[in-house]
Amino acid sequence: MPLVPFNPVAQNPLESKQCKDLTNHELAQVLAARLSLTDDRWHQKKGDRAIRAPEQAAAALVYLLNETHPDKKAAQAEALDHLNQAVGWLDRSLKAPRCPDHGH
Repeated sequence: MPLVPFNPVAQNPLESKQCKDLTNHELAQVLAARLSLTDDRWHQKKGDRAIRAPEQAAAALVYLLNETHPDKKAAQAEALDHLNQAVGWLDRSLKAPRCPDHGH
């Protein structure tokens, strides 16, 4: 399947002064935090592929863009793990994990 070219929005929200002052790594951290499935929503959304795939892809970006990580190979391996999880959610090879509080 051919890739669709990225088409940024006409009004770029990254042009604000607040965003301009952030590094790419910091922007990735903000995105990952925003997309993260919080504890209070975990039970309700744990299997929602439209939530879990972007959550994992954003986590991968945090590792890829961290230029201060002391072990680049470890950071790349962690990023790859998160990207593989994102793919797993998208291709349906992953399913929601069992709740750690149930069944014990």
